[in-house]
Amino acid sequence: MGRTPFYVTTPIYYVNAEPHLGTAYTTIAADAIARYRRMTGHDVRFLTGLDEHGQKIAQAAEEHGMDPQAWVDSIAPTFTDAWKMLGISNDDFIRTTEERHKRGVAAFWTKLHDEGWLYQGHYEGWYCVPDETFWTEDQLEGGMCPQCGREVQHIREDNWFFKLSEFGDRLLEFYAANPEFVQPDTRRNEVVSFVTGGLKDLSISRTNFTWGVPLPFAEGHVTYVWIDALLNYITALGYGSDDSAEQERFARYWPADYHFVGKDIIRFHCVIWPAMLMAAGIEPPKQVFAHGFLLTKGEKMSKSKGNAQTPASLVERFGVDAYRYYFLRDVAFGHDGSISMEGMVQRYNGDLANDWGNLCSRLFNMTEKYFDGHAPARPVIADETAEDETMRAIAGSLPETYEDHMQRLDYSAALDSAWELIKFANRYIENSAPWTLAKEGDTARLAAVLYNALEAVRIAALFTAPVMPNTSAEVWRRLGLGDITQVTDVLAAAEWGGLAEGSPVTKGEALFPRIYDEV
Repeated sequence: MGRTPFYVTTPIYYVNAEPHLGTAYTTIAADAIARYRRMTGHDVRFLTGLDEHGQKIAQAAEEHGMDPQAWVDSIAPTFTDAWKMLGISNDDFIRTTEERHKRGVAAFWTKLHDEGWLYQGHYEGWYCVPDETFWTEDQLEGGMCPQCGREVQHIREDNWFFKLSEFGDRLLEFYAANPEFVQPDTRRNEVVSFVTGGLKDLSISRTNFTWGVPLPFAEGHVTYVWIDALLNYITALGYGSDDSAEQERFARYWPADYHFVGKDIIRFHCVIWPAMLMAAGIEPPKQVFAHGFLLTKGEKMSKSKGNAQTPASLVERFGVDAYRYYFLRDVAFGHDGSISMEGMVQRYNGDLANDWGNLCSRLFNMTEKYFDGHAPARPVIADETAEDETMRAIAGSLPETYEDHMQRLDYSAALDSAWELIKFANRYIENSAPWTLAKEGDTARLAAVLYNALEAVRIAALFTAPVMPNTSAEVWRRLGLGDITQVTDVLAAAEWGGLAEGSPVTKGEALFPRIYDEV
């Protein structure tokens, strides 16, 4: 297989409620880079899934009069349905209740146990059930969980521990040698500071409930849910399997290119997870990218705060692609971002209806009107005007600029670079006035203007496709082109002049009908 492997993951989401805007945000971001990397010829593996164990799940199941497996089975479709609605192109979907995961978890801890990285001890301290997180006395804020602000329980248990305290120096050396491992930089500074402050050994098992993956060497102990969850990234690839095809898959795709996580879980992903992998002799992932929070009226959006909305309500109003566009254009990935209905309407009407939708509508209409719905011939470069040359130059620089932004996961800037071409194409049509050229009978110039504008639209559709896949596919369809999802060399596809003379151009309905009720 000659194609370069590319492995991207979201966190696996906890099945305590339906997916909300925050979980959708992470998943759309991962989907956009996965789609783009397919367009650059990579062999992409994109994983998402569900975290289905832990005390909180056991309690929720009991409250609903169900056994835990039946409870998580009832919740799982809300996630798979939501991702299908949002056009998420994941290649795999793992649930921690699957046998492949349980097998891999057992194999991992058996290895660490046999190599002396685990010991049995006694844990006494504070535990937040909603966050499934241990806290020391000095980490509590007013006696409450510092993460969600709710009550914590004092627990005493005989647990198995992982010798995390022995990995401080190795982790710091790893961060220094791999400065890209934690991104953005502000998060790396937090992680380095945390490790420099000293690490304590980590409890990896629980004994006061049974809903989890059993430790194979310790009867009555189940794996601590966070540790169980982290291992999904390798169990989904086949870690712990005796099957040669699964072993080859693990060898091919690991280490992951990107783990996408929220900034509240970097301690698990950037400290505990690489230490666990080091202990097992497995290479850590190449990068953990911790994005910021979505804020509504200055507050983090979360299920625990009760201010989380479902994606379905916004998709119903704006459509899937406009939803995806707004969250990746308006919120700088890696920073906290304020979202609002007013902002979404403005982006929709301004960028999508006025700029992109209007450009396509008027251009396809004029092609039908003046050239019977067929693309004119490509004009001779020697006859170009300064504006023709400028538009071709903007289109020519777009692939490199876009790649640079996507390398840094700067979706907003990547979309902005595509919009530079879209906005110029709109101005180009205004300045060239094809309607006047038609009236004056200047068919040669009219053909040149429409071809150039159609070609700009064709290329712009390529670079909006990772974020707005449905719209780009429709634009290509209306240009009489093939399936845009089959593009595996976007550089070649984006070369100027790719639209063939006579290609059938269809008018179609407005891509983004304006929204008139402002709020």
